[in-house]
Amino acid sequence: MTGKRLIVHFLFLLLLPVLVAWLGLSVAAAIGLVILALLWRWAISMSVWIAPAKVPELELETISASHFVEKVRWCMDRLGVPYAERPVGGALGAFFLGRSVPVLWFKTGAVRSSIGNSAEILRYLWGRYSAERPEAAQFLQPTAERLEFENSLDRCGVDLQVWVYFHVLDDPWLTKHAWGCDNPAIPYWQRLLLKVLFPMLSFLIRKSFQITPSRYQKAVEHINAQLADAESKLADGRKSILGGDVINYTDLAFASIMGLWLQPAGYGGGRADAVRVERHQCPSAMVKQIEAWSTAYPLATGFIEQTYRSER
Repeated sequence: MTGKRLIVHFLFLLLLPVLVAWLGLSVAAAIGLVILALLWRWAISMSVWIAPAKVPELELETISASHFVEKVRWCMDRLGVPYAERPVGGALGAFFLGRSVPVLWFKTGAVRSSIGNSAEILRYLWGRYSAERPEAAQFLQPTAERLEFENSLDRCGVDLQVWVYFHVLDDPWLTKHAWGCDNPAIPYWQRLLLKVLFPMLSFLIRKSFQITPSRYQKAVEHINAQLADAESKLADGRKSILGGDVINYTDLAFASIMGLWLQPAGYGGGRADAVRVERHQCPSAMVKQIEAWSTAYPLATGFIEQTYRSER
């Protein structure tokens, strides 16, 4: 629970060589500064016990428009546990901190721990709350079938990222808006960095996600296959994609992942409104694909919309 304190310490370490050179300090003085920095770092560690930071029991680090974030956010809302959401600027964490969202921060005694990746976060929530809130957490119960389905949905989620970026990266305003440049909940300095670093970030995304015509075609094929599978399953009138009439976390995951292209009313539970991209703002080729999916897979599309109406 020393995040902000460590940031100050980190900045001091970066400036330390500059300070030594600027002031022309002797070797002895430089060694003294290093010792001071080590003592400062020790004091930060001790502050966990002496003056612990006041932080939420659960805090979800998010990118507002992320479908993987929406998957976790929705499950936490349905679970009914109090938590704080901390939105960050899209793409900054991945390329400069080496981590993606969502990240769930939680107290473990006097310290703070975190877990990333939507599937692992849901396993943590099930493991913790199946005992504390057995009835509320029942929908999170993992089974072999559900885990396999979730894994296929998560792979499709990556394909959807390729699909989105293939269409929007050539439109700087649209991309920056989706990243949160117009979202007041994101710190101003992050929004500024997103704008300044957009050329570099867009280049890195093209390389890391392999945004090419051939990769795009494969992504569309995988998305079609996922939608077709859901369409065939829903043809018998079931309420849950894997069977039965009781909604479980994989149904919310399907609606969240596929909600990225459909953008149904209620997407984000009110916390993605500032980054929402309306259909008329999308490139024409993107709109054409959205309409094609809606037409080809009416049951899957209807399931997403109905799940948002009744469950979100």
